[in-house]
Amino acid sequence: MATFDVFNGDADGICALLQLRLAEPLESTLVTGVKRDINLLRRVNAVAGDQVNVLDISLARNRDDLLRLLAGGVELFYVDHHMAGEIPDHPALKTIIDTSPDVCTSLLINRYLNGRFVSWAVTAAFGDNLVGVAERVGRGVGLSQAQLERLRVLGTCLNYNGYGESVDDLHVSPDRLYRSLLAYPDPEQFIADADSCYGQLHAGYNEDMARANALKPDFESDAVVIYLLPDQAWARRVSGVFGNLLANADPQKAHAVVTLNRQGGYQVSVRAPLTNKQGADELCSQFPTGGGRSGAAGINHLPIDRYDDFVTAFENRYG
Repeated sequence: MATFDVFNGDADGICALLQLRLAEPLESTLVTGVKRDINLLRRVNAVAGDQVNVLDISLARNRDDLLRLLAGGVELFYVDHHMAGEIPDHPALKTIIDTSPDVCTSLLINRYLNGRFVSWAVTAAFGDNLVGVAERVGRGVGLSQAQLERLRVLGTCLNYNGYGESVDDLHVSPDRLYRSLLAYPDPEQFIADADSCYGQLHAGYNEDMARANALKPDFESDAVVIYLLPDQAWARRVSGVFGNLLANADPQKAHAVVTLNRQGGYQVSVRAPLTNKQGADELCSQFPTGGGRSGAAGINHLPIDRYDDFVTAFENRYG
């Protein structure tokens, strides 16, 4: 029997699998990619008797391949917090799916494992911009404010590393980053190790964010703010974490970071107002290649001639 671990390449997906494998060590085939690469089950060629674990990718976007694997006699464990649609009722499918706006996949795995590696779950929650939840969970297990701040920075850097049009845009590929983190049951060990890649991620984040912070909005109203970023690797890397930073700085407004891509269109990252974390998934799902969760969602490819349509829909949703 072979095991396949399928996971999103952002902080949440990596930290979810990390907790699972720290608790249940085994050799597996890793299937992952950049954060927006979510149709991952199509790359899984498992056979009857194999086990496939799926972490932090939308069931709705992978339904056809999920059904294909179930029909082939594969056992699946599916944990996620994105829009799922109707969940198949099948004896070979075990799910932990919660689309509430204040949960992430790593927190679901943390519950499943009864808190065995809770610091990694807190790190992932910070990476998903669930700052209040991360702080509450961390304080609940006795983490100090200084420890929480270190995990916040780490989670942000891990999440930042997941954004890009391809793995070539990233500082460290998600599978390699996951394997390197396996050596550290406690994230503070990774932060403190001068030989780890933490310094590279931290320096890259600071450099790229300095460029982003120099930009001015392309569109702004009383309810929404839109930033337009160039077709450059640094811009693709910051598209998600820049949106989180903007949302935290002005929680009453909705924010969108729109980045030119190599296909002659835009990649869109949307953050609902932190005071009302609703509707981002519904907004983005109006456009082909759009989806996500209620508080944070995106569009993988928005044609240039539909930018004005997006601005109008964004303003109408939150104005």
